[in-house]
Amino acid sequence: MPIYEYRCDECGHAFEMIRSVSQSDQELHCPICKSPNAKRLMSVFSSCPTSDSSSAGSAPSCRPGPFT
Repeated sequence: MPIYEYRCDECGHAFEMIRSVSQSDQELHCPICKSPNAKRLMSVFSSCPTSDSSSAGSAPSCRPGPFT
C-alpha cells in the first residue's frame, strides 16, 4: 500500500498515512487535533542515482524526505 502525505488545515500538522489507493481521497482526521480537515498533499519524490560520474567508485547517497 502507498504512503500518502497529509496536512491538517486546522492545526497545520503534517503526517503520513499508509492507505490503499481506494482510500486515498476519503476523509481523514488529524491525529493531533482530530479535525476532519486533513488534506492530501502532492508528494515530491527523489530518485537515488545509481552512478555519479563525478565520484566514480563511491556509493550513491540519498537524503531522507521531510517526514522521515
